[in-house]
Amino acid sequence: MSTVPKKLLTPQEYLARERAAEFRSEYYAGEMFAMAGASWEHNLVKDNLAREAGQQLKDGPCTVVTSDLRVKIDATGLYTYPDMVIVCDKPRFEDKVFDTLLNPRVVIEILSDSTEKYDRGIKFSHYRKLASVEAYVLVAQDRPLLERYVRTGKKWVLTEFNDLSQVFDFEVIPVSIPLAEIYRGVEFPEISGTAP
Repeated sequence: MSTVPKKLLTPQEYLARERAAEFRSEYYAGEMFAMAGASWEHNLVKDNLAREAGQQLKDGPCTVVTSDLRVKIDATGLYTYPDMVIVCDKPRFEDKVFDTLLNPRVVIEILSDSTEKYDRGIKFSHYRKLASVEAYVLVAQDRPLLERYVRTGKKWVLTEFNDLSQVFDFEVIPVSIPLAEIYRGVEFPEISGTAP
């Protein structure tokens, strides 16, 4: 076991490395964490949702941005890349490079086996500290399921959408999308134990 302490990075050192890197990494408490690639289903769901929401928001004040825009949670120091964010106020950025957003209204994460626990737990606890965030949406890629958490005062209220015949709405912005459109092109794995 090494007795040499690990050198922690400052946020400025992280940003300098990240802006020059070929792959994306999150940053927290002085450490960088490489992000894994996404599956076909993950990208289909994310792109379907972004396209449908973007079409409905194209004439309004809100803008949909997908996974290459970094978000910083000032209260905790986490730098992360949500799968999607929706910004409705004038975007605020950490610096003049304009690649680190500080004020998303809606944050969307597409769940995977490797990220689900993190997205539901620790990451959500960070997002809750962003005063601008009014809704947090978790989207399954292996079954029809969207979980929408909406901030109401100091509480977060959960609503589930789990049937392809349902229409998902963000509640905090004027967007409603049929689940069938969000999951267009996605082939769900067969659930064992079900009748043919």
